[in-house]
Amino acid sequence: MTTYDAKDPDTRFLPIRDVRPPKGAPNVLVILIDDVGYGAASVFGGPCHTPNFEKLAAGGLKYTRFHTTALCSPTRQALLTGRNHHSVGMGGITEIATGAPGYSSVLPNNKAPLAMTLKLNGYSTAQFGKCHEVPVWQTSPAGPFNAWPTGGGGFEYFYGFIGGENNQWDPALYEGTTAIEPPKTPAEGYHLTEDLTDKAINWARQQKALMADKPFFMYFAPGATHAPHHVPKEWIDKYKGKFAHGWDKQREITFRKQKELGVIAANAVLTPRHKEIPAWEEMDPKLKPALEREMEVYAAFMEHTDYHVGRLIDALGPVIDDTLIYLIVGDNGASAEGTIQGAFNEMANFNGMAALETPEFMMSKLDEFGGEHSYGHYAVGWAWAMNSPYQWTKQVASHWGGTRNGIVVHWPNGIKEKGGTRNQFSHVIDLAPTVLEAAGIPQPTVVNGVMQSPYEGTSMLYSFNDAQAAERHETQYFEMFCNRGIYHKGWSAVTKHRTPWVMLGQKTAAFDDDVWELYDGSKDWTQAKDLSKDNADKLHELQRLWLIEAVKYNVLPLDDRGVERFDAALSGRPTLVRGNSQMLFSGMGRLSENSVVNIKNKSFSVTADLEVAAGGAEGVIIAQGGRFGGWSLYARGGKAKFVYNVLGIKAFDIEATKPIPAGKTQVRMEFAYDGGGMAKGGTVTLYCDGKEVGNGRVEQTQPLIFSADETTDIGYESGTSVSPDYTAHGSRFNGKINWVQIDLGKDAADADHFIDHEERVRVVMARQ
Repeated sequence: MTTYDAKDPDTRFLPIRDVRPPKGAPNVLVILIDDVGYGAASVFGGPCHTPNFEKLAAGGLKYTRFHTTALCSPTRQALLTGRNHHSVGMGGITEIATGAPGYSSVLPNNKAPLAMTLKLNGYSTAQFGKCHEVPVWQTSPAGPFNAWPTGGGGFEYFYGFIGGENNQWDPALYEGTTAIEPPKTPAEGYHLTEDLTDKAINWARQQKALMADKPFFMYFAPGATHAPHHVPKEWIDKYKGKFAHGWDKQREITFRKQKELGVIAANAVLTPRHKEIPAWEEMDPKLKPALEREMEVYAAFMEHTDYHVGRLIDALGPVIDDTLIYLIVGDNGASAEGTIQGAFNEMANFNGMAALETPEFMMSKLDEFGGEHSYGHYAVGWAWAMNSPYQWTKQVASHWGGTRNGIVVHWPNGIKEKGGTRNQFSHVIDLAPTVLEAAGIPQPTVVNGVMQSPYEGTSMLYSFNDAQAAERHETQYFEMFCNRGIYHKGWSAVTKHRTPWVMLGQKTAAFDDDVWELYDGSKDWTQAKDLSKDNADKLHELQRLWLIEAVKYNVLPLDDRGVERFDAALSGRPTLVRGNSQMLFSGMGRLSENSVVNIKNKSFSVTADLEVAAGGAEGVIIAQGGRFGGWSLYARGGKAKFVYNVLGIKAFDIEATKPIPAGKTQVRMEFAYDGGGMAKGGTVTLYCDGKEVGNGRVEQTQPLIFSADETTDIGYESGTSVSPDYTAHGSRFNGKINWVQIDLGKDAADADHFIDHEERVRVVMARQ
């Protein structure tokens, strides 16, 4: 009834009420560690000391047969949606998306993320750390942002980075969708994992202080322990000399420990080393100290991560009993993307220049591994050891070494047993339905007016208080880069199509000629005894089942193409930058490499329209890349200067002989590429207002990529600096930049022919 006067007794309105989930709905904390094999962390028998993980497990449950997709982006999208990775368009990483529905990297609107469902049902939501689910053409500061965590992702707050990896000492960060700089420098003690933890603790405290009755959903996904492996030296020193026995012996040590802990079956068999992986004894003795240091750094990085996860859990002490914690120790198996010998600067391998990192070079950098001047990764052999006792590594979805990750579940108010072990088969798609069942929230049928497809995972809640419960997730397909497998009621059939670290010259079989293996999981915990020849009928049954599942979840068509996957035009995905010219403006920054025209292996020019004060010009005009490779046009001492930095190993400087004139002026740099292939040199000429003021040579260039995380900035340089002539914090141009234009030379159309298609494949595959 409508009344005229609010004081009228007939005036009645229902009170405004905030949405809240059902009574008893717990807080939820999902912790996802990056690139960790089953046999890495001590909580599952590995050599990396993780006391906080162990403490959490002592108060909860360890799941020993939990699985991921074998790769970063697919696992994360599956986790966040409760659907298989091909169902949500993430059959690979975003950088190799195609027009096929299972591989588009575009999340369908009928598969809303878990965070969105929780938010709409009264949860506070926040994400901290890595987000590698944004389509690559939407990762620039221009958006669109519907695939970002605070866009369509369902998170009210985001603090972290977009992409596959990041410099832990000097990261490219976003708060929401706004690029920001780290609050401290490495010299002041900055490290990304610590920063993310601080932000997560502060957010949780504020949320509970202001809305104590409202539960939260926090997704904490630090870049640790993905390459580059960065950690303070005092943590590395703890592991000095502890890996001198090598990776073969380490697997044996871990295997024994795993049996003692009961995280593998008592009758499990340690799988042998494949011929593609060199024995420790086969490695160059001159290189072994560097190989040891690589593993020391990784172990330290893992323990450092455990420490900060412990800080976060301790901070939740007042609400810990009512918090469901999922600690997922790895989004895939350990990474074998670091080459047979590992790397001090993995950008060398990405550019086909790994030969620059000789044993002598590696030894000269021994004390710098893990520090801010490194960008390292460990050797394939260490990745294999960290996946003990299983075969293969990250990317190999056919075998448990790529997909089996240990997890810890902790929820005092919901789990009676402390320190228990659960052996039921489970998968990352099971997390979302588990959380909803724990919260008493039904799986969504309509979200924002769109009818939803059902979750494809199975809630794990049934096993929380029943160790002997029959497993309910009975069937699960696997596929990554055409390495594929199927699990069904204890049996698994698998076929490996390609080897992750063999980037060049790998000849893969036709799909129908791939050799399948068969394993009986009821008797064979580690896929050690192939029964394909003894039980052909069972193998054929599982092969047919794989095809049924593949059709159901958009896995087909299988795609092992090379160059076509990496060419946007051929693969059917959009590109952000088109044409041979691009104008940029002062203040633009944190532009990813795919956001700027590609100047590699070709001639190019940079023209800057400036206004210079009478005191002279100083600071960066434009810079791309950073300490580990890139170029910069800047003013120093009033003069224009151009620097080309090759992998942080070589630098070529060209400086003007005359100062930049005061007032309105134009500075121009022209680079005439020598041609004749990739990574060649060229001649640099500097101009002021059309008059030549300097020239010189760049004898070598980077052919494929400057950085996985460094960016392009106008009027300053973020992150690490290309040149030691300035620091990022003192790099800002002191005049006015009206615009900067990059123009490619006439040879731009021919430059792509320099790059062998296998090189393109190798680079993108190594960046996951």
